[in-house]
Amino acid sequence: MIQIKDLHKSYQMGKNSLHVLKGINFEVEEGELVSIMGSSGSGKSTLLNILGILDEADLGTYTLDNTLIKNLSEKVAAQYRNKFLGFIFQSFNLINYKSALDNVSLPLYYQGVNRKERFERSMYYLEKVGLADWSGHLPSELSGGQKQRVAIARALASDPKVLLADEPTGALDTKTSYEVMELIQKINDEGKTILIVTHEPDIAEMTKRIVNLKDGLIIDDTRIEPKRASLYV
Repeated sequence: MIQIKDLHKSYQMGKNSLHVLKGINFEVEEGELVSIMGSSGSGKSTLLNILGILDEADLGTYTLDNTLIKNLSEKVAAQYRNKFLGFIFQSFNLINYKSALDNVSLPLYYQGVNRKERFERSMYYLEKVGLADWSGHLPSELSGGQKQRVAIARALASDPKVLLADEPTGALDTKTSYEVMELIQKINDEGKTILIVTHEPDIAEMTKRIVNLKDGLIIDDTRIEPKRASLYV
């Protein structure tokens, strides 16, 4: 599903150049649940931005679902993001003046899906995350865990190939974090490929594979038997 080969990325900092990724080699098969860990400055956010087609590497190749991601115009990059990827953010990134239903349907609107189908698909995914009864509520009327469930439903609505989650439990208390991870595990059980950037070891232990970055390089890549979040909820 994802192939990264000899990926390098630098940023110009005044007269100096900061070499953030220093030759990343990384593959993710369809249906994997992978956590990416690393301290601040390790390169994990830069890697996630490249995986999310929000930034482009200086050297190396990135192939997503047999499609080479390279030299894209912003318009094509946006089309690829909408086609291939679903995003889950620490800060939820919901539109405050729109209902849960409208937030979930937003990616479908940009895909040109008609109103009736948008409504049906959005309600399906809200039901999937246990929030069908909250479809008319604004984000301000939802708890943190409910907001993240809406964000997950929104990420799923366009049926992406890969879910990219950037610290999805970072703004939540422990119990709510595990409830969100229980949902993510269930989605993965159904075959969805999911990558999670996290700094929390207990969250990483609920994935099937832990990739550790340090100073722009992968220093460890270990497959594990994940702990089931449902045991801790």
